[in-house]
Amino acid sequence: MKPIVAIVGRPNVGKSTLFNKLVGDRVAIVDNQPGVTRDRLYRETEWCGTEFVLVDTGGLEPRNNDFMMANIKKQAEVAMNEADVILFVVDGKAGVTALDEEVAYLLRKKNKHVILCVNKIDNFQAQLEDTYDFWGLGFEDLAPVSAEHKVNLGDMLDTVVEHINKLEMPEEEEGIKIALIGRPNAGKSSLTNRLLGEERSIVSDIAGTTRDSIDSSFVHNDEKYVLIDTAGIRRKSKIEEDLEYYSVLRAIKSIKRADVCFLLLDGKDGLTEQDKRIAGIAHEEQKPLVIVVNKWDIVEKETKTMHKMREYLRVELPFLSYAPIEFVSALTGQRTLKLIDHVDLIHAEYHKRVSTGLLNTVLKEAMVLNAPPTRKGRVIKVNYCSQVSSAPPKFVIFCNHPELLHFSYIRYIENKFREAFGFEGCPLTFVVNKKGD
Repeated sequence: MKPIVAIVGRPNVGKSTLFNKLVGDRVAIVDNQPGVTRDRLYRETEWCGTEFVLVDTGGLEPRNNDFMMANIKKQAEVAMNEADVILFVVDGKAGVTALDEEVAYLLRKKNKHVILCVNKIDNFQAQLEDTYDFWGLGFEDLAPVSAEHKVNLGDMLDTVVEHINKLEMPEEEEGIKIALIGRPNAGKSSLTNRLLGEERSIVSDIAGTTRDSIDSSFVHNDEKYVLIDTAGIRRKSKIEEDLEYYSVLRAIKSIKRADVCFLLLDGKDGLTEQDKRIAGIAHEEQKPLVIVVNKWDIVEKETKTMHKMREYLRVELPFLSYAPIEFVSALTGQRTLKLIDHVDLIHAEYHKRVSTGLLNTVLKEAMVLNAPPTRKGRVIKVNYCSQVSSAPPKFVIFCNHPELLHFSYIRYIENKFREAFGFEGCPLTFVVNKKGD
């Protein structure tokens, strides 16, 4: 589990600029599949060999000034509870404001590592006096920086890494970890209770009752499992009114810890844009996943209702074509134990390795049926393929013109591999290299 570093502060102090400079150009979108979310507020990065997850709360600023104070304070509270290290950003040119003091008061109340980043200090010698007042906020670590011009960011990151290295990361419980992810009120807590056979989580019809991730262990058929019941995630339009969207931080932590994810959908409400975003996070983290349509007992059914819903989800979530779909009722227990069967299968598939010989036999058959198309007058010759890792399964394809091999043909190869070897519920990664590299 990588530590989380959160950037907090009032609007217009440069939080997003700092985030972008710290993650830099090392972040690349490598998935061309349609429908995968791109508007993430977090990135994995590293400094001097220490890896961590950087979270930007800049995109969470309320648009309505009436809610400004309350929501910035809530934002700070979430960072205070969930992050391991906090970068508290203030504006060196504007001086200390009342809102800065409010946030500082909240951050001081808990035992968290806080680094006060006095931003917009382009020339430290000339602006030295601008930093004096900020010592009054009561933090031991103060870093004068300029996010825009990358001034003193290295020293600030050294302090971040120093604090990370002092952290005592909790030991993980043994067992296959299952993260329940989804929007508020989709039934995550109810499903947890059903699988555990006891009232371990608070069940309520109020969306967002679960404020923290809760780990619960249980044994089924002599196999140990750990359920991670995550806080729900609400739509962006609700930012002004409540705290739910900030719980994306918790969902990220849960997804990263999980071996298998259950994406819970409300069968009555159907699929929403927020469901797609949550699915996109799990997909980009390359976690195996089961789509769980809950509350199926109260859905009005006609002929082939389940078949139609399955087809609809396949069209709307094309990047999750590998994920099995199960229709359950956490309330009645209908088909809930089948989910554990899926977990066992998917976990084994996720760790599966296929020999190079078998892979290339299937690859050659695929190319006989459908040869790579000629592009720009050049013939593309695929030489061979090898699986380089499992969990997640990753394959390297070697050919003479890697830059010309279209992603649609790579998807064709992926489909042939799935037909031959399964990999149910698992995302597959393909890298194309030139032969000899």
